[in-house]
Amino acid sequence: MKQKLSNLKGNFLQRRYAVRLGRRYVLAAAGVVLMGVLGCSQVNGNTKNMAQSQKPGSESSISTKISNLDSRLVAANTKFGFKLFSQVLERDQGKNIFVSPSSIAIALAMTYNGASGSTQTAMAKALELQELNLSEINSSNAALKVLLENPDPKVQLNIANSLWANQNVQFNPDFLKRNQDFYQAKVENVDFKNTATPKLINDWIQENTSGKINKIVDKIPPDQMLYLINAIYFKGQWTSKFDKAQTKDHPFYLASGKSKQHPMMSKTDDYRYYENEEFQAVNLPYGENGKISFYVFLPKKSSNLNNFYKKLNQENWEKWMSQFRKREGFLRLPRFKMDYEINLNDSLKALGMGEAFTKVANFSGMGTKLKISEIKHKTFVEVNEEGTEAAAVTSVGIAPTSAMPSLEPFRMIVDRPFFFAIQDQTTGSLLFMGSMMEPKPEG
Repeated sequence: MKQKLSNLKGNFLQRRYAVRLGRRYVLAAAGVVLMGVLGCSQVNGNTKNMAQSQKPGSESSISTKISNLDSRLVAANTKFGFKLFSQVLERDQGKNIFVSPSSIAIALAMTYNGASGSTQTAMAKALELQELNLSEINSSNAALKVLLENPDPKVQLNIANSLWANQNVQFNPDFLKRNQDFYQAKVENVDFKNTATPKLINDWIQENTSGKINKIVDKIPPDQMLYLINAIYFKGQWTSKFDKAQTKDHPFYLASGKSKQHPMMSKTDDYRYYENEEFQAVNLPYGENGKISFYVFLPKKSSNLNNFYKKLNQENWEKWMSQFRKREGFLRLPRFKMDYEINLNDSLKALGMGEAFTKVANFSGMGTKLKISEIKHKTFVEVNEEGTEAAAVTSVGIAPTSAMPSLEPFRMIVDRPFFFAIQDQTTGSLLFMGSMMEPKPEG
């Protein structure tokens, strides 16, 4: 849905839906940046934590923050999200996919603060940030954080960032300060040789994802010198819940043409709905005001997901969002559960970030002689009548340019076939999106 800044305040204040207690929706996303950095000024282990969750204030204060949000950042994040999703689809054809474009974008935006020269240019192209300077990117991300957090009395959305630095390494103070000021990053100076340090980092991750992600660091590699972590946690109730008594086994038809019996939730209600000759789409809101919604796009029998994905881009997404209208209807939706894991190196190289992975990479904004060694993304999602839980972790490793990148093989546990997305309606930010090829019940 195309969001104009001049209409954002009105959309936020006027949109109110009747409360219908429903199932809970929980999403947790964590973006992690692992950085090996040399040179500049040392991190102070007692640096004050500037990442305390900022609670939204009055409606007037929220409107002020809206005025600071550059719509070009949301548009860039949306375009980048769909481009990356397309690359992931190409890599994992026929598999279930679930990613958090918001988590990945935030992690890479924080990394971007350390990039310089042609590496910065390449990253800007991949992230669709060419039209914004660094100050605009950072200030808009700060405003977006405030707008996204705690959007509704029955919806909780928190974003936290932290920076865990090797106590024996020095870092560029401007890089640290920008991450503190604009991303409210907590800075901790720790001993990377201490075997207790991974648990310290993992405990922070677990706390800030409400236990949905409990580990990202198993062992700290000898050439890693910094962990920069983003965590997103979302929990909300459907505006109108599914009745568990209405859940029955029905056939679910796989892409192969085979079918399987699967638990399907059912409900007749008034929905925001859109249909064309290629697909049906429905909007399921959360909370009292529907500020965040769950979208399902189901290709018609005459089409398929591959045809749908050929047209899935920012321009078409905005056009489709403007076509949803209130309409009574019957919805049957599978329960599902899936895990997903992927190495994003090749996907991001294909988007133009290749230089950042080579010995000519320029991350002088962090330190000297650095390159990205690995970018991983890991997710989990489960949906049933009682609620939905999801988690995502994005890990970006940075090491000295003299070191070879450590390419860890990925592992996936997947579950179901149609496209779905979670979007913040006020800003238009896409929090999550997925492709499920085969549903599997929880448990």
